[in-house]
Amino acid sequence: MEAIQSWVSKNKLTSIGALWASGIGASLAYNSRTRSPLKPSLRLIHARMHSQALTLAVLSGAAVYHYYEKSVMEHGESTASPK
Repeated sequence: MEAIQSWVSKNKLTSIGALWASGIGASLAYNSRTRSPLKPSLRLIHARMHSQALTLAVLSGAAVYHYYEKSVMEHGESTASPK
Protein backbone atom coordinates (compact mmCIF):
# COMPACT_ATOMS: atom_id res chain seq x y z
CA MET A 1 0.00 0.00 0.00
CA GLU A 2 2.86 2.37 0.81
CA ALA A 3 4.43 1.77 -2.59
CA ILE A 4 1.20 2.80 -4.30
CA GLN A 5 0.86 5.89 -2.11
CA SER A 6 4.43 6.98 -2.79
CA TRP A 7 4.03 6.44 -6.55
CA VAL A 8 0.80 8.46 -6.61
CA SER A 9 2.35 11.27 -4.57
CA LYS A 10 5.32 11.44 -6.97
CA ASN A 11 3.18 11.16 -10.13
CA LYS A 12 0.08 13.19 -9.31
CA LEU A 13 -0.60 14.39 -12.84
CA THR A 14 -0.19 10.92 -14.31
CA SER A 15 -2.51 9.51 -11.64
CA ILE A 16 -5.23 12.02 -12.42
CA GLY A 17 -4.77 11.44 -16.16
CA ALA A 18 -5.11 7.69 -15.67
CA LEU A 19 -8.20 8.25 -13.56
CA TRP A 20 -9.73 10.43 -16.30
CA ALA A 21 -8.92 7.88 -18.99
CA SER A 22 -10.38 5.02 -16.99
CA GLY A 23 -13.50 7.04 -16.17
CA ILE A 24 -14.09 7.97 -19.80
CA GLY A 25 -13.41 4.42 -20.99
CA ALA A 26 -15.71 2.89 -18.40
CA SER A 27 -18.49 5.36 -19.15
CA LEU A 28 -18.21 4.82 -22.91
CA ALA A 29 -18.24 1.06 -22.40
CA TYR A 30 -21.30 1.31 -20.17
CA ASN A 31 -23.17 3.52 -22.63
CA SER A 32 -22.49 1.42 -25.70
CA ARG A 33 -24.64 1.78 -28.81
CA THR A 34 -26.74 -1.26 -28.02
CA ARG A 35 -27.65 0.18 -24.66
CA SER A 36 -28.55 3.74 -25.62
CA PRO A 37 -29.14 5.31 -29.03
CA LEU A 38 -27.31 8.54 -28.20
CA LYS A 39 -25.16 10.41 -30.69
CA PRO A 40 -21.40 9.89 -30.26
CA SER A 41 -20.94 13.53 -29.24
CA LEU A 42 -23.53 13.17 -26.49
CA ARG A 43 -21.97 9.91 -25.29
CA LEU A 44 -18.59 11.66 -25.10
CA ILE A 45 -20.09 14.53 -23.10
CA HIS A 46 -21.68 12.07 -20.66
CA ALA A 47 -18.42 10.15 -20.38
CA ARG A 48 -16.58 13.38 -19.59
CA MET A 49 -19.13 14.28 -16.91
CA HIS A 50 -18.76 10.85 -15.30
CA SER A 51 -15.00 11.18 -15.41
CA GLN A 52 -15.17 14.60 -13.76
CA ALA A 53 -17.40 13.24 -11.01
CA LEU A 54 -15.02 10.35 -10.42
CA THR A 55 -12.03 12.69 -10.30
CA LEU A 56 -13.80 15.03 -7.89
CA ALA A 57 -14.70 12.13 -5.62
CA VAL A 58 -11.12 10.83 -5.55
CA LEU A 59 -9.65 14.28 -4.94
CA SER A 60 -12.17 14.91 -2.15
CA GLY A 61 -11.24 11.58 -0.59
CA ALA A 62 -7.56 12.46 -0.83
CA ALA A 63 -8.21 15.83 0.83
CA VAL A 64 -10.13 14.18 3.69
CA TYR A 65 -7.36 11.61 4.10
CA HIS A 66 -4.70 14.35 4.13
CA TYR A 67 -6.67 16.32 6.74
CA TYR A 68 -7.14 13.19 8.87
CA GLU A 69 -3.47 12.27 8.60
CA LYS A 70 -2.40 15.81 9.52
CA SER A 71 -4.72 15.97 12.53
CA VAL A 72 -3.51 12.58 13.79
CA MET A 73 0.10 13.70 13.45
CA GLU A 74 -0.59 16.93 15.36
CA HIS A 75 -2.55 15.06 18.03
CA GLY A 76 0.22 12.47 18.37
CA GLU A 77 2.90 15.15 18.74
CA SER A 78 0.93 17.09 21.34
CA THR A 79 0.41 14.02 23.55
CA ALA A 80 4.00 12.81 23.15
CA SER A 81 5.61 16.06 24.31
CA PRO A 82 6.25 16.42 28.05
CA LYS A 83 4.29 19.07 29.93
